[in-house]
Amino acid sequence: MESRDWIRDGIRAVAGGVLAIPLAILNIPLFVLFVVSLVLTPVLGLGLVLLPLVTMLIRARADLARRLGAGFGVPAARPYRPRPERSPVGSLRRYRWLMTDPATWRDLAWLLPGTVTGLVLGVLSLAVPLYGIQGILLLPLWIWLGTGNYGYGMIWPIDTLGEGFLSLPQGALILAIGIAAAPYLRWVDAHVNRFFLGPTRNAELRLRVSELTVTRADTVDAQAAELRRIERDLHDGAQARLVALGMTIGLAEEMVGSDPETARKLLAEARETSSTALVELRHLVRGIHPPVLAERGLEGAVRALAMALPIPTSVGAAVPGRFDTPVESAAYFAVAEVLANITRHSFARNAEVQLWHSDDVLHMRVCDDGLGGADPAGGTGLRGIERRLAAFDGTMILSSPPGGPTVVTMELPCALSSPRISPSSGTV
Repeated sequence: MESRDWIRDGIRAVAGGVLAIPLAILNIPLFVLFVVSLVLTPVLGLGLVLLPLVTMLIRARADLARRLGAGFGVPAARPYRPRPERSPVGSLRRYRWLMTDPATWRDLAWLLPGTVTGLVLGVLSLAVPLYGIQGILLLPLWIWLGTGNYGYGMIWPIDTLGEGFLSLPQGALILAIGIAAAPYLRWVDAHVNRFFLGPTRNAELRLRVSELTVTRADTVDAQAAELRRIERDLHDGAQARLVALGMTIGLAEEMVGSDPETARKLLAEARETSSTALVELRHLVRGIHPPVLAERGLEGAVRALAMALPIPTSVGAAVPGRFDTPVESAAYFAVAEVLANITRHSFARNAEVQLWHSDDVLHMRVCDDGLGGADPAGGTGLRGIERRLAAFDGTMILSSPPGGPTVVTMELPCALSSPRISPSSGTV
């Protein structure tokens, strides 16, 4: 890791420690409000209104802790049960939903321990670097004040000029230690939070079932849309050509005896129509599963795709073998859709595709130097990629700031089905 990386991460962790202190203090009034609301539940039904409101505040605070933990490499999924429909604040149904959710009580159990760990680790994250900064600044202050009594009563006293010079390397060392240790302190705090706020085994199974339900519905919808597209292309293209072909051949049969010259012209027209229909059928089949993908695998298909683009596109691949046909097809069309978006919308001069496989995950990264500003909510292309990958538990991460560059990172869990026989290398 480069020096600027650990310095940047350390400063970010110190800032996280500063933020953790007031957030940890906030846990205490939230805990008190929850207990008071729980006590007031039998009193005129006040708890039916107060307790759900306080619980939602606690959940918002817990969600913030989860997001902060994810920023330091400790993600934690939301374990809450789905909210029932038609359950306004103050309704018995909403109250029962919150009170019977185990995650509500796990959030409550986290508030006080989260206060202790947040305060202790936050103060440590801030105090050590500040102590190092104090050591660095003492010599200039000592010289500026021009007195040997400046350090009286300070944590780091200086009585002589020699002690002042000695404080500089000591302060720099302590500052470096504080910056280097801050990410680990944030990591420990995030793990403590995840212990309470992360989903239990049963909650993970429930979330997994919900996710599979959504992805299955998306897959069914995508398959239905694909079938409709195929039917429409057949009806408007090859089917119409074949109907016209049959009519032309029928006319030629009727005119063979009376007008052979016209019959020959009709047969020539029928031959051209059959060729056109064959081309359309080939394009339709290529849209279902490209022959180049079946013949050359994912790497070769992506290289062939890049060669057909109007902008220079380099391809780097480290794929040691073939994947199952559905996985290769999903990966190919995902990359193809991203490259199509680049040519249509980005005004890029260059693009790059990287493919590699590690730890049973196929990684795909597509970059361009275009205008940026891509937004999945702004069209169906990127959302379609997400749905296509989600059917295989895949993910897509988009980074596209205004002005570029745009980087689309896709991951697809899969294992190799067969080793690669003829390796290829280089770029397109």
